Amino acid sequence: MSVVGIDVDRSKRSMIWLQRAIVVAIWLGAIVAWQIHQTSTERTTVESAQHFIDTIGGSWWGIFAYVLVYLARPIVLFPASVLTVVGGILFGPVVGVLVVVVAANASAMVAYGIGRLLGRPPGNVESTTDNASLAHRWATRMRDNSFETVLIMRLLFVPYDLVSYLAGILRLRWLPFLFATALGSLPGTVSFVLVGSSLDRVDQGVDGIDSIALIAGVLIFVVSLGVARMLRRRQPTIAEGTTA
Repeated sequence: MSVVGIDVDRSKRSMIWLQRAIVVAIWLGAIVAWQIHQTSTERTTVESAQHFIDTIGGSWWGIFAYVLVYLARPIVLFPASVLTVVGGILFGPVVGVLVVVVAANASAMVAYGIGRLLGRPPGNVESTTDNASLAHRWATRMRDNSFETVLIMRLLFVPYDLVSYLAGILRLRWLPFLFATALGSLPGTVSFVLVGSSLDRVDQGVDGIDSIALIAGVLIFVVSLGVARMLRRRQPTIAEGTTA
């Protein structure tokens, strides 16, 4: 390789690391700013959610505000489950599901995009040790089975943002990721929105939950886990894929 080629390669690597540093700095800054706000207002996560409901409830611009907040949610690591319940309280079971589906999938793409900026291109993954080689094979297999992998994790209720960030870092293809997220997170979305639609306030606790909504949510949860287990059995293990 020529000296010019080496310099260009070093320059590219420097730019990549600079990009990552900027993304991490902005991300951490947003998290710290949110934590400072939480501390200054002395509100818990649930109390912040209720304050949001009180602020936008009944407003014509409520849906737009809700979607914007949901887009910012993965950046500050605000729980998706809480905000999904809020969607049920604000918009009811039908409109609530529609709004939350749009907002949740958009927020998943935000987290995916951040993860992609932080991850390394597939061609740059090195496997100089057994552990690195295993990680490389696992990442490659996830990329080759992006849809099934993400779908199973969504149906198993693996932490929402963790899946999104991981998918971006591993550079899974965005279209299978989005479709799998939309399909796999639907049962959880419906169950949490149903619970939310039976409440007047997010801080009511279990006493305010409608029994029918609770039963429906639990049934959807169980069915989701059952489907995930069936799909998991069909998916070959990493070891099988690497020894074939």
